[in-house]
Amino acid sequence: MTNMKRRTFLKGSVAAGAVSVAVGAGLLTPRVVLAAWPTAAFGAKTVDSALDALSGTHQMAGSDKISIRAPDIAENGAVVPISVTTTIANTESISIIAEKNAAPLTASFVLGAGTEGYVSTRIKMGKTSRVLAVIKAGGKLYSTGKEIKVTIGGCGG
Repeated sequence: MTNMKRRTFLKGSVAAGAVSVAVGAGLLTPRVVLAAWPTAAFGAKTVDSALDALSGTHQMAGSDKISIRAPDIAENGAVVPISVTTTIANTESISIIAEKNAAPLTASFVLGAGTEGYVSTRIKMGKTSRVLAVIKAGGKLYSTGKEIKVTIGGCGG
């Protein structure tokens, strides 16, 4: 019993020491470790302002290379499952927007080079709305949308 406590203590001490050395050497900085949070984009009140804050533009082209998988009717707007798939080459990011939400941008995923263009998540919807999947690839925005009927709002409605 004492041996296990000692081992746990030693493992924790070694891990803390390694992190301390890395921070002291400048290898780990909060800027590198923590992802940047696009506060303005998630706080925006319109689709255009959210896209401007996130991508620098709101000009989108429609695309048949994007598909949204979501229920036609969401029984509970607090947990609406959404999957987005794209075959657009060099996809940089995938964002999901619920047009009639108070804050339309519900999710944004930055993809690494060579990553498959697929995300799956659950979003919150306040009321029946069109949901947009916005793909950034090659500095341009592409989108497709789907109307989702919400029977019980998830944003206090």
